[in-house]
Amino acid sequence: MECEICGKPVPENNPIRAKIEGSVMVVCKECSKLGKIQKTPPKPKFVKQNKTQRQKTTRNRAYSRNDEPTEELIEDFSLEVRKAREAKNWSREDLGKKINERVSVINRIETGKMTPDNKLTKKLEKALDIKLLEKVDNIDLNQFVSNSSGERTLGNIMKIKRK
Repeated sequence: MECEICGKPVPENNPIRAKIEGSVMVVCKECSKLGKIQKTPPKPKFVKQNKTQRQKTTRNRAYSRNDEPTEELIEDFSLEVRKAREAKNWSREDLGKKINERVSVINRIETGKMTPDNKLTKKLEKALDIKLLEKVDNIDLNQFVSNSSGERTLGNIMKIKRK
């Protein structure tokens, strides 16, 4: 078993589970300092499943690459929406009426306090004749593999800020 952050070996008989940035991971002693160590969960007792429970568990489909988003909201969407609205000489009320949304929603989007969902983003794009969604390229995570076992870890992909 390996540390999910740095890739160092972790003893299988006594793995350390730590909650780091909201995620519980199996980590080495050194990486456990980055978060809060969790108690090991008790082993579940055997529970007999009936036929309908087994069918429900087999219906869960595995994660695939097709589940990843292909488009992403641009970084400065709030500024683009405001500029496009002002270029058309519309007030926030006018834009709200055109896309059937409240003025408070338009206000929160333009100030960056709210990120619009895909449906609202499409409405804004159509009404203002702008592009707010951009294509996302898939990153080949295999290029980041550098530990001895050849497995991907978080430490291969991102920089760890030590406290």
